Amino acid sequence: MKFLKNNIGGIVGCLLEILVGILLLMNPVGFTSGIIIGAGIVLLFTGLVSIIEYFRAEPEEAAKGQMLVKGLVALLAGAFCTFKSGWFVVTFPVITLIYGVVILLTGLLKVQWMMDTFRMKKGKWFLAGLSALISIACGVVIITSPFSSTAVLWMFTGISLIVEAIFDAAALIFGNRESKAVHEKEEPESAAGEVTEE
Repeated sequence: MKFLKNNIGGIVGCLLEILVGILLLMNPVGFTSGIIIGAGIVLLFTGLVSIIEYFRAEPEEAAKGQMLVKGLVALLAGAFCTFKSGWFVVTFPVITLIYGVVILLTGLLKVQWMMDTFRMKKGKWFLAGLSALISIACGVVIITSPFSSTAVLWMFTGISLIVEAIFDAAALIFGNRESKAVHEKEEPESAAGEVTEE
């Protein structure tokens, strides 16, 4: 239970990577359309909130914040994403580039995780390093897109996300076991030190 509480962010991240990977393998077009429509709905809601805030604010404050124009832009972008998601799907190369950049950035975040694990002298830091290496390599491959067809690229992206999630989960589990073992070893030593002092 303590493991779940302390590593909830990492666990959710692994589950999301696996889910996205599976969805990309099963139905990349449907999944991408769903994300675009979801983003559109969020933008529509954000735009409405911004416009309502504009009319509720004092005139001087509303003018400074430019909430009306921000709201209108968000509404237009949201409507386009929601009702014209097919346009984005047609421009697959752009979407794959975005996926590649996201995976590459995730890899750089994992480099930070690896270095933190290494500097804190936690075991199995190399698992985080392997995950970072896979993420960066996959991101570069997706961005450069050496594949002959889009279907192969989506398959590669889905598989790479699942593999990354497995390595991330392994790093979390083994890292937690190692730190728990060190903590249990330190407790008897500190207790023995207290007895000697008395």
